[in-house]
This record gives sequence, structure tokens and C-alpha cells, in this order.
Amino acid sequence: MLLGPPAPESLGGALAWARRRPAARLAVVADVAVAGVVARRAAWFADPPTVWADDGGELVAAVAAPVPELAPPPDAPELVATLTAAGLDVVVDDGVLLGELLGLEVARIERGPDGPVLAIGIGRFDRELADMTLAHLDHADRLARVVSLVAEHRRPGAAPHPLNQLQPERWLRTVVVGEPRRVGASSLVPVPGIEARGSLRDVGVAFASGSSVDGRPVLVACSVGVDVDLVPVAADARAALDPSAHLVLAVPARDALPVTVDLAARLADRAEVVVVDDDWRIPWDRRSI
Repeated sequence: MLLGPPAPESLGGALAWARRRPAARLAVVADVAVAGVVARRAAWFADPPTVWADDGGELVAAVAAPVPELAPPPDAPELVATLTAAGLDVVVDDGVLLGELLGLEVARIERGPDGPVLAIGIGRFDRELADMTLAHLDHADRLARVVSLVAEHRRPGAAPHPLNQLQPERWLRTVVVGEPRRVGASSLVPVPGIEARGSLRDVGVAFASGSSVDGRPVLVACSVGVDVDLVPVAADARAALDPSAHLVLAVPARDALPVTVDLAARLADRAEVVVVDDDWRIPWDRRSI
């Protein structure tokens, strides 16, 4: 199978396609620029597909790429205190600290030319708008306005709204971190994945690490919606973050698809699919709108 762009995110689809065919083996071809990532993700399966790199029309065996290194977050205790005082969860990401409300970023602490800076808003364009329209307010007041707006819509029972549709996997992560026994864990903390996040609308996987109820290290990968690449992405993160961890794939009941369960069982170190009741999100009734 020839993987088109974005090739690394097509591996799960290729494995799912091959699962439905009586194929003895699977070979995938990806552009040379990304074939190393595909090869690394493929290696975590017990019967991995062969991965070829297309180098200008010539096929060569792909070599697994090294895991990308994440940048450390800025050291900014006073700005962190501002986020926590606003009722936000402070989450480490690649080179930044995020202030999240039920998994949605409403502020971030990032490196500026003269030290750490606090940027307030949902996404880059909203942060730029907040800088213009709320420039007369201090950080605490600007943050309070944004948090109040988001909290009105991002809560269980709220009617559908863009603010409660974005980044559902990170909302689910917030739930299991607060109630780790939902996924068989005794304690969990959010951790960044090994790949850069996309836009707010992209389907993603949110990770948390900690201990299971029996004391084993555990890595929980939270996903909402149909994501056939969940298993290779989660296995790749486990190998980088803690190869000894038990991998749990936390999904709502409607997303615990047979293909996900099957791919989880085909890993060399199998993952467990755990269903999380959907009471955490938007159990609303159309008749009440």
C-alpha cells in the first residue's frame, strides 16, 4: 500500500485495511521524508508490516527514525500561579505550559525574547484578538473573562457549541486524571505526546502517565472519535515515554471499535482498551433546547 500524505497518520488505516483482507503480509511505501517515522511505529507490532521508503522512485528499506526530543517548558512560577488562581489546570506541553479548562487551552506560558510570557486566548488568532481588545486589563482580569466565556459552554450537559466540541480527547484526559480508577489507575498526571499537536480541530491523542491499582506503571492514551491510528501512535509514545508501562487506550463506548481492539491485541506488548462512560461530556436532551 502506498501511503499518501500525511503518511505517518496513514499506517493505522493500512493495518485496518489489511485486517479485512486475507493477506499473508503487508508492505507499505511512504515518502523518504517520513518513512522513518512509519517504520518506527510499525516496529511495535508483533507481526510488523514491511516499510519501504520512496526515494525519487527508488524503493529502499526504511530505517526507524529516532524519537523527537521535546523542548522543556519555561520556568515561570508566578505565571503558573496566575493560571491556577483562575481555576485552570497547568499542563506541560512541547516547550510551553498550557492553562486548560476541561482540556481546552485558554492560555499558555511560552518563551519570549525577554523571558516567559503569558498569552491568553483559545488558539493563535483568539490570543491576538485578546491582545487587541483586552489590552487595558491586567492578566488576571483578562484571564477571568476568557475562562468565564469558556466555562459557560464547556461543561457536562451544555448544548453543542464549538467550545465543547474542540479537543474532546483532552477533556477525556482531564476526567481520567481526576478519576483514575475509571481506567484502572491509582494516580495519573498529564504528559505530552512525542509529536507536535496540530490545530484545535485536529483529531488527536492525549496522554497521562502514572500507576495502576496494582502498582504497575501505566500510560493512558485518551481518544474520542474514530481514529484508526490510535494504536500505532499510542504504542510509539509508550516506547518513548516508558517502555515498561502498561498501555491503556481510553475511549467512549461508541469508539471502542473492533478494529481498535484487534490492533491493540496485535502489538508485541499488547494494549488494553478501556471504555469510559460518556457522562463526562455532553449528556444533553434536544427537547430542552
